[in-house]
Amino acid sequence: MPDSTYDHDILAWSAHQADLLRRVSRGERVNGVDWAHVVEEIEDVGLSQLNAVRSYLRLMLIHLLKLQGWPDSATANHWKQEILTFQADAEQRFAPSMRQAIDLDALYARALRQVRVAMIDGMAPRPWPDTCPVTLDALLHADIDTLQERFNTAPTP
Repeated sequence: MPDSTYDHDILAWSAHQADLLRRVSRGERVNGVDWAHVVEEIEDVGLSQLNAVRSYLRLMLIHLLKLQGWPDSATANHWKQEILTFQADAEQRFAPSMRQAIDLDALYARALRQVRVAMIDGMAPRPWPDTCPVTLDALLHADIDTLQERFNTAPTP
C-alpha cells in the first residue's frame, strides 16, 4: 500500500518506513510498508554513491587538465589541493563493485570538453593528451606528483 507521504515529505516517509522495516526484521507482521518506493530508494542509494564517485573523478581530471594546460598558473597550488580533496572523497566512497560502472574514458572526454574552452591567466593551454593518461587506481590512490607526471608524459596531438 503506497504511502502518500513519500510525495510530500520524504523525511517523514523514510522515518516511518524504517520503523516498519525494523519491526518486520524483529518478526512482527506489519502493514503499510511501501515496498515499491523502499526498493527504489535502496537502488538510489547505490546510484547516488556511484554518481558521487564519478563526479569526484571528473573533477580530479578537470584539475589535472588545468595543471597540464597551465602549469605556471598562480592557481596551480589551489588545483593540487582540490585534487587531493576530491581524491580523498572519491576513495572514501568508492566500492569495488563500482569499477565496472565507471567509464574513465567517458569521464575524461567530459572533462576535456569542459576545459577546452578555458582561457586562464589570459593564455591558451598547453596541449592535452587525447586519451586519459591515468588509470582508475591511480586516480584513487596515486600521489599528486605521480598523477601530474602521467599527464606530462602522455602523448599529445
